[in-house]
Amino acid sequence: MFILTNSTIIPGVILPPHLAHLPPPSPEAAALSEALVAHVVRDIQKHNGWISFARYMELALYTPGLGYYAAGARKLGEGGDFVTAPEMTPLFAQCIARQVLDLGLPHILELGAGSGALAVELLLELERLECVPHKYFILEVSADLRERQRERIAQLPSGLEERVEWLDVLPLVFEGVILANEVLDAIPTCVVTTCQGAILEAFVQYSSKDGLFSWYETTAPEHVLRAANQLNLPKHDYRTEINPSTRALVTSLAQTLTRGVMLFIDYGFPAREFYHPQRSSGTLMCHYRHHAHDDPFALVGLQDITTHVDFSAVAEAAHAGGAALLGYANQAQFLINCGITERLSQVPARDTARYAPLAAAAQKLLSPAEMGELFKVIALGKGVSTPLLGFTRGDKSHTL
Repeated sequence: MFILTNSTIIPGVILPPHLAHLPPPSPEAAALSEALVAHVVRDIQKHNGWISFARYMELALYTPGLGYYAAGARKLGEGGDFVTAPEMTPLFAQCIARQVLDLGLPHILELGAGSGALAVELLLELERLECVPHKYFILEVSADLRERQRERIAQLPSGLEERVEWLDVLPLVFEGVILANEVLDAIPTCVVTTCQGAILEAFVQYSSKDGLFSWYETTAPEHVLRAANQLNLPKHDYRTEINPSTRALVTSLAQTLTRGVMLFIDYGFPAREFYHPQRSSGTLMCHYRHHAHDDPFALVGLQDITTHVDFSAVAEAAHAGGAALLGYANQAQFLINCGITERLSQVPARDTARYAPLAAAAQKLLSPAEMGELFKVIALGKGVSTPLLGFTRGDKSHTL
């Protein structure tokens, strides 16, 4: 068995030397990775020897039956590769429920619902608040995750379970709240570099001689050049990401929205921070068994591949679709505005068995050293004139 990486071929070992400290995958996982590598190589060969990184990322994450989000392995939680806020504690969903309650809109549409944890806890809290949506729609591209969501949501009381409906495509029109927690970071992205004032796109190639995936840089196509030229990037030795697909998705969502709010929760920055000269290597990261590294060509199909979100681009894309910016804050401020500390205080501190895990989870959600500052919440909408609860204090819309 072997894997193609940006290091040497190592027979019998799926991890390259610089990642040898990571826990090895099972034989079954290694076989899936090997099959996906062969699939990617065939795609590269069909495209004259190289493909965009966006295409590589799409294949690595979403190839049916083989990609990271499509092959059946557990991704979320302590036994997976990373833990999301809804998996960590119900406090997260309970705070979002307060924002949903404040809006009083009829439907919810969640994009990329992961394990279904957010949907379950949100519906339970909205029932407690006597504000259950008429329909809770889920748009999920992964058949594997969709099945896991069905299993989890089937455990809800029947009155709530029957309100959940899965969609295959975006609705033509929608009125309500659109939620996306850690979705935009997994949208396939372009990688660009600068060299002596020229803007190049970094593609992915494969060498049959060396058995390696590697970067191949050449002149960026016109649409990537246009986007890059608006960013005033450093002229030399600078690598970053530009994501036209994120812009297209947000614009489409904004056009679909007749009245309501879009809430995107993810890690990222405004454009001036995202493309700061000191961020010269971009934000591309991979997550495997709770370890983070920057080699997208290792563990193909077994690791998540992500980039941070340019929230200025998100706001601009929503505006292009007719939606207005309603708020932008770090996750800590949003959750505090939505009552996370009050909710935590309802559990007596002397009840250690209940209070301790909630307090520990709240610390991770709120701490600047954990998720509190890096994760942001942006709200965009149409037909909503009242200020949003989650942004009553600490709104940083002016930074976009």
